[in-house]
Amino acid sequence: MSHIPPLDPNVAARKGFRESEERLKRFWTTADVAEREGGWAVTLDGRTPKTPAHAPLLLPTGAAARLVAEEWAAQGEFIDPATMPATRLASTAIDRVSQAREPVAEEIAAFAGSDLLCYLADHPTSLAAEQAREWTPWRDWAALELGVHLEPAEGIIHRPQDPAAIARVRDLALRLDDFALTGLATAVPLLGSAVLGLAVQRGVLSGEAAFDLSRLDEAFQERQWGVDAEAAERTAGRRAEALLLDRWFRALE
Repeated sequence: MSHIPPLDPNVAARKGFRESEERLKRFWTTADVAEREGGWAVTLDGRTPKTPAHAPLLLPTGAAARLVAEEWAAQGEFIDPATMPATRLASTAIDRVSQAREPVAEEIAAFAGSDLLCYLADHPTSLAAEQAREWTPWRDWAALELGVHLEPAEGIIHRPQDPAAIARVRDLALRLDDFALTGLATAVPLLGSAVLGLAVQRGVLSGEAAFDLSRLDEAFQERQWGVDAEAAERTAGRRAEALLLDRWFRALE
């Protein structure tokens, strides 16, 4: 999402280096967590690292801080930001989302206006039947449990949704704290669905199950034509992100 570009861990900012100029070596022995005023801090040999905007890496729960600390603990001789997605989420929440909550919520809500679960294939009929079977229960869940009523359509022609449903998604997003809102703003575009994102955030659907639901069309095509190695690698990366987001939400509870 445009308001929350990915952020790398702040090691470069702390050390005065840029990642493009120098690979940064691990400079700590032990990564841990400690309770602090206002939350739980990640600690590196007892000291709290900073976000890129120089704020303490402080999270709302011990479990969330532990999830981030595990990434720091797992680093080898050199720091690899690509292996630190929870750290990136935490930094984004602290530095960016906290300053742009309403625009972020608006972008999440915009996905409800063209939610993946509302666009069923008009052909082949077997795919359309699978989408109807798998997606209808989650549209029903959104209507009954969230008060978000979305209408399905066949084909790719856009069908406007009730503005009240979009406003409801925005309100639900704004009720979240900065860290959960950051996770939701990451999950929704990954899945192409505000409904699936909210289901994962609320713990009624696993990240992996949501990811599988989001790619019914892709899976159908793979069954018909096979899978090439490059596509499989992309899918594995996206699946790993969905799994991490599930852990992120559960750690925030």
